[in-house]
Formats: sequence, C-alpha cells, structure tokens
Amino acid sequence: MNKKVAVILAGSGVYDGSELHEAVITLLNIDRQGAEYQCFAPDMDQHHVINHITGEEMNERRNVLIESARIARGDIKPVRELKAADYDALILPGGFGAAKNLSDFAFSGAELRVQIGVSNAAKDFKQAGKPIGLMCIAPALAGRIFGEGVRATIGTDQETASTLEATGVRHVNCEVSDIVVDEEHKLVTTPAYMSAQKISEAADGIEKLVKKVLEMA
Repeated sequence: MNKKVAVILAGSGVYDGSELHEAVITLLNIDRQGAEYQCFAPDMDQHHVINHITGEEMNERRNVLIESARIARGDIKPVRELKAADYDALILPGGFGAAKNLSDFAFSGAELRVQIGVSNAAKDFKQAGKPIGLMCIAPALAGRIFGEGVRATIGTDQETASTLEATGVRHVNCEVSDIVVDEEHKLVTTPAYMSAQKISEAADGIEKLVKKVLEMA
C-alpha cells in the first residue's frame, strides 16, 4: 500500500499564506516518490491579506482553508479532521502564513503560540512516532511541537535562528540544498526560501526532505 502524507497549508501566497513554490514542489515530490497526499488547512480567517505586487495590506478578509484550496485544486480538509492514525507522515511547507496563520511567530517571536488545530495534529504525529517535515520558516513551530532540544534549521540567518533557540530548538546551520535530520524526534527540516535565491535551489532541499520523511515513515 502506498504511503500517505498529510500536508498542512497556510493559505495561498508567500506573504500571507503558504509559499506556492514550496507547496507545489512538496506535492510533486510526494507523488513522484509513489506516495499519496492529502492537504489540510485551518478553517479560519487568515491574519491579513497582502497585495503581492505592492506588498501592502489589503482591506479584505480571506479564509485560510478556502485560499489553500487553490493550491490543492479543491481537494482539502479542515485541519481539525487530521488524525495521525490515518497517515504515515506530516509535512508543512513554509511561507509567512506558517508564521501568521499556523502560528503567531511573526508577531510574538519566541513567545509564539501554534494554532490549536495545527498543534493538536502535529503533536498527534509526534506521539505516534511518525515523521514530520518542516521547511522555510515552519521549523519555528518545532520547539512547541517537540519541546526542548529538538534539532532543526531555517538556514543560516542568525537572528531568526537565535529566536528559534529561545523556544528550545537546537538550531543547525544548513545550506539551502540540504536537510537537517533529527532521528530521535523524527523531524526533517530544510531552509527552502529562507535561503533560496531561485526555485531550483529550493527544490533541491525540498526533494531531499520528502525522500527522507518517506524513508522514515
């Protein structure tokens, strides 16, 4: 039977949701590895809406689940329905939505809180001993999911790394094309667009992350 991977999205667009390249490359590599995926997202208003041309905030409201459905081609479920028993692994792409919608890391830093549905799902995978992959800024959630001492990377940005370490994460510097594996916690992380200057650079690390997560599943 094919392995099944749950993918949690945070909206649609790098500045206020999931980073689209990271999300699509993740889904592509899951499929290419012969596994299946199901997308999930919180059914809630996203923190704000950003004009991706100007970078300015727009005076409108959008729903994280509905926006994420654009990436999933409509095949998406509310994250509250996600149970680790139904899947072999969990992956979270990055983008500012991971730090604004899936958590409040963008505003609270080391005092972050993880959205309750995402927190419950991720901790369910942790308790079940099933692997989790986090990319880009999503490793900011690692300390809240796994607790003190978990190893993870966001690349080489020392200011962000220091903030992660204040949450209990043992940060490991990592090149964009590589991954950091915490075998004890079954966590795989990669910098993706925290470091990538072009899509091919992000793709290399994401491919390695997906392969390793599936090997551990």
